[in-house]
Amino acid sequence: MRQALVVRGGWEGHAPVETTDLFLPFLRDQGFDVLVEDTLEVYADADTMDRTDLVLHSWTLGEILLDELRGLRDAVAAGTGLGGWHGGIVDAFRQSPEYAQLVGGTFVAHPGGVVPHTVDVVPGRADHPVVAGLASIPLRSEQYWVATDPLVDVLATTTLHPGAGDPWHEPVVCPAVWTRRWGAGRVFVSTPGHHTADLEVPAIRTIVERGLLWAARPRP
Repeated sequence: MRQALVVRGGWEGHAPVETTDLFLPFLRDQGFDVLVEDTLEVYADADTMDRTDLVLHSWTLGEILLDELRGLRDAVAAGTGLGGWHGGIVDAFRQSPEYAQLVGGTFVAHPGGVVPHTVDVVPGRADHPVVAGLASIPLRSEQYWVATDPLVDVLATTTLHPGAGDPWHEPVVCPAVWTRRWGAGRVFVSTPGHHTADLEVPAIRTIVERGLLWAARPRP
């Protein structure tokens, strides 16, 4: 049986317990033995990380110790999958560029707070298993402006339009869903997911479920 490790905590505004609880039954139904941890110490436990096929990381802000970060990076490089959504994965550990490098991007801003917007599958990527059959997804939630690196595979984007008084002058297209390879491992990121209800939108839930399965270490 494959093992999924759910690590959740940090800033409570992103409801790390409530949001990850939505996906525990799904992971178990997919044949994972699920271990839930509310500290980052597990990342420094080499034996546990060696047995882990998927990490669901939901930890906004906070700080990570060097041995914990090294354990997470090494595990992913060795084949452990890593996935998550919103601030729980792209707004964790702001003081750690090594973490941002692992994930492939970092939160910059969410102009306007909760706003109506769409998440749009990138033309030509609709055959990817994470977004297959999806197109434009309407949301009313935080819309993330993120900085990403050139090695992410962008599957969906969102366009931020300048409002009155905003200091930028043209629409900004930002990645909203992406994957990347890290050594032998895979990383999945969805920036939607601010509210628990966002993760109950059928298309967003589908993306997250598929993304976690895509990231997980393949069955032997």
